[in-house]
Amino acid sequence: MTGESAVKHEVKAVIFDLDDTLLWDERSVKESFEAASVEAARRTGVDAAALEKAVRERARELYATYEPFPFTQMIGINPFEGLWARFDKGDQPQFRQLQEIAPVYRKEAWRLGLEDLGVINEELSWELSDLFAAERRKRSYVYDETYQVLDELKGRVKLLLLTNGCPSLQQEKLDGVPELVPYFDHIVISGTFGKGKPDTAIFRHALELLGTSPEETLMVGDKLTTDIRGALDTGIPSVWINRVAHPPQSDIVPVYQIDSLQDLPQLAGIRNS
Repeated sequence: MTGESAVKHEVKAVIFDLDDTLLWDERSVKESFEAASVEAARRTGVDAAALEKAVRERARELYATYEPFPFTQMIGINPFEGLWARFDKGDQPQFRQLQEIAPVYRKEAWRLGLEDLGVINEELSWELSDLFAAERRKRSYVYDETYQVLDELKGRVKLLLLTNGCPSLQQEKLDGVPELVPYFDHIVISGTFGKGKPDTAIFRHALELLGTSPEETLMVGDKLTTDIRGALDTGIPSVWINRVAHPPQSDIVPVYQIDSLQDLPQLAGIRNS
């Protein structure tokens, strides 16, 4: 744990990010890519790791060409979420556009990735896009310490979950771990609110729901550019969960840094040293 040893003000509420803070989303995505790429290797002889790399690159490139791309950036829907998300909820018209675009986008990412490795197979592209989505839906991983830490905090501070993404996808993730939801007094999804982290509007909305001041609140998240930036801009003490030793950014400096959620209760003054 780096930063000051304990918070200066009494902590009355903690705001948590979801993906790669409480849920191990990165692992889910990695394993889903591997499963689909191994199947492609079995069918065509391509190198599975090379195909995964190619599809990831093609997905990023393709995603940025679509008209709703600026909206996905504002709400916080990344290219790999677009490879399996349903966009059937949310009031904004961009969700209807994404719903229409998504099937072709998914197929094209795999088609172009295969093509990069010398394989031309339209039917297989559709099959792999469906396989990736199905594999991702099987995988809902929670970090080992998530429930232990939430158990320590629940009832002692207010808890709010603040997650970027489209309503249908983030709800589907939560449905995959139903034990998680009851810990939270409030759940805010950027696609429902209309703006995403790091916009200060969604952080102010969270504070209003909690009925706490910025100084009485902690924001815990893994992404400097969204979770930490937004908290800093709103005056909320930020806690960067940096499990894999990502290098810091000179322009975004969290108030606290931890490498495990297990350090959070003590930092917040909930657990005795």
